[in-house]
Amino acid sequence: MICRKYCILYMETTHKRKLEYQRDEHRVHLIVSHLIWCPQRRKPLLVGKLRDRCQELIQVRCKEKGWVILTLTIQPDHVHLFVRVWPSESASEVIKELKGYTSFFLRKDFEPVLKKLPSLWTRSSFSSTAGAVNAQTIQEYIDAQQGI
Repeated sequence: MICRKYCILYMETTHKRKLEYQRDEHRVHLIVSHLIWCPQRRKPLLVGKLRDRCQELIQVRCKEKGWVILTLTIQPDHVHLFVRVWPSESASEVIKELKGYTSFFLRKDFEPVLKKLPSLWTRSSFSSTAGAVNAQTIQEYIDAQQGI
């Protein structure tokens, strides 16, 4: 169950059911990831103005990097981000970038609240990729290419 009282739900999609492949000069890709990370000791800090500022910072950094936020949900003790990224960037790089960027500014803006924590975010995180094709479809495609 998602806590509506403390969550921010942010969507920036035109097709809610179907994601389109992106194309550039040499690539065709559809890379979307579900990322989760938590504050130190899973403290429920992400509320009120701190939550709003965290959302703003994530949106700004994703826009700067060219990542498209599909869904952003900030709960008091963790962040869920469903994001579309470039093929050259791994999920761990995206998490590292967002944790570092948000930590720097949130610790500066909310020093009295966050000064007791040695660092804002835990070292751990969760990442999962998603897409329009499942593993069985990929295997069938590869088998068809090999003439099996």
